Amino acid sequence: MTDAFPPTMIVRHSHENPKKCSVLPLRGRPDITFLTYPVQQRPPLEGYVRLAADGPELSPADASGGLLLLDGSWRWAAVMNRDFLDVPARSLHGYRTAYPRVSKQGTDPDNSLASIEALFVAYHILGRPTAGLLDHYRWSAEFLRLNDLGQPTPEQRGTADERG
Repeated sequence: MTDAFPPTMIVRHSHENPKKCSVLPLRGRPDITFLTYPVQQRPPLEGYVRLAADGPELSPADASGGLLLLDGSWRWAAVMNRDFLDVPARSLHGYRTAYPRVSKQGTDPDNSLASIEALFVAYHILGRPTAGLLDHYRWSAEFLRLNDLGQPTPEQRGTADERG
C-alpha cells in the first residue's frame, strides 16, 4: 500500500455468490481490505467516502481519503447502506457497465456498474494506480472500450479471449 491514501475497504455481503463476485480476485492486494457483511468489528472510517448510486459525484478533491465499496446485489444494498450512512456518499455518473446482468427485481439503478468497474473508475478519478484491477475481469476490454478508459493490457485481453 502506498502512504498517499488509506486502504480501500470492500464490504461483501455474506449471501452473495462468490462465483459472481468481480472483486474477489483482488484479495491479497496491500491497498484493499475485505470485510464480510454484517461487519462484526467495524474499522474507523473517518476520512472515507462510500461509493453509492446517489450523492455528489466522486472527484479528485476526494483523493486523499479512503474508499468504501459495499459489494452486494442491489437487493442487499439498502440494508448494507443503513450501517454506513455516516460515511459520505459519492456517486459515479457517465460510465456504462459491460457486465451482462439483468435484475430480476428491477432494482438496478441506471448508473449501476459491477463492483470491479466502480472500483476501477473511482481509482481512475482519484488518480490512483489502476494496474491489475481488471486483470481477472471477464468483460474488462469491453468496459474500457465503452468508457474510453484506455487499451486493455495483455492480461485483460487474455481474460476476455480465454473466457468469452
